[in-house]
Amino acid sequence: MRQLHVGMLAGIFVVAGVLSWAGSRLWNSVGTLPSVPVAAPVVLALIATILTATALSIRSRLAAQRGRVPHAKGVDPLMAARAVVLGQASALVSALVAGAYGGLGLFLILDGLDYGTRRSQVVYAALSVVAAALVVGAAFFLERVLKLPDDEDEDDRTPPRR
Repeated sequence: MRQLHVGMLAGIFVVAGVLSWAGSRLWNSVGTLPSVPVAAPVVLALIATILTATALSIRSRLAAQRGRVPHAKGVDPLMAARAVVLGQASALVSALVAGAYGGLGLFLILDGLDYGTRRSQVVYAALSVVAAALVVGAAFFLERVLKLPDDEDEDDRTPPRR
């Protein structure tokens, strides 16, 4: 399984932000913009909390396993793989969502904050971007907790040069 890369997530964020900003300009010229749901930052923060709690739980279970604590509950490899996949998928979707709400928020700021509803939409969009960044951070933390140590015997298996 490949690791998450900050560059890829930043690229998704930028592309989604540009497309969202352009789409917001187009949509605003035709009619009214869709609003940022109030639940968006709440749901993203909940996902970040779940990923962080999962990482902390697995980290403590791994530490107990390494310390040979009696009756320590081990970490199922399939469960660990599923947790990593959940973290990576959450990070990718969060980068996309952060770009979309960031582009919309940028459009609203540049277009003018004359209306009270636009101000609240900018706040919700900004909170969504921050919560999405927390999801990405939690996914990186989970991935780091579950990273296998590098194989030290790797040099012994390579055939000698002739």
